[in-house]
Amino acid sequence: MASLYLEAGAKSTNLSSALASAEQIQRYAAQRRFDWEDVGAVLAKIEEEISECRAVLSEDASQQARLHELGDLLFSCVNLAQHLDVDPELALEAANRRFAEVERKLRAQGLQPGPETRALMEVYWDQVKAGESL
Repeated sequence: MASLYLEAGAKSTNLSSALASAEQIQRYAAQRRFDWEDVGAVLAKIEEEISECRAVLSEDASQQARLHELGDLLFSCVNLAQHLDVDPELALEAANRRFAEVERKLRAQGLQPGPETRALMEVYWDQVKAGESL
């Protein structure tokens, strides 16, 4: 049985280059003082982008609109990482590893990720996060 984590890994190169580009763009903007004043302002922007993503959830919203809004949200999240002095690539890799560990725990019980295991996956997710040293 293939792992969702490993199957998705084939696309990480494109994502990595997009993350790296977003970081470079935002560093460039920050050097020119075109950036949010503080983390609170970045979080407010992320909340705005989440609202815009909610607005394109309807069936009549175009895929292009969804792509646009999700891209804005991801770009804002990279900006948050910059303000927190966190490497977004490393943060995302850590989240991927947490998911892989949740998946490993499920498979050890003969289960697979899916709607019927969602509640158990949430429990495992919390356990995996709690077990990490911060």
